[in-house]
Amino acid sequence: MSKIMKEIIANKLKQTSPEELLHYSKQYGFSLTHKEAKQITDYVKSHPFDPFKESERIVFFKELTRITDLSTTKKAQKLFGEIVRSYGIQSLF
Repeated sequence: MSKIMKEIIANKLKQTSPEELLHYSKQYGFSLTHKEAKQITDYVKSHPFDPFKESERIVFFKELTRITDLSTTKKAQKLFGEIVRSYGIQSLF
């Protein structure tokens, strides 16, 4: 089961559009420009990473800080943790 869940999550990350990312940013209190959303989605598509490996998440969050700012990255990290807990998938991470 966990392999299927991991594939679903990884595919969703790769398929997220800039418009979806902007929608989520508003929904969760982030401040992103369309350019930043495009840069983030382009990065995820061109630099596949395994979100289930802490070392690869660290690299991703560093890149997110470069694209946006530290405040946005901290909010994204916090939201990531909340989502993982709310869906009860801590064992995957």
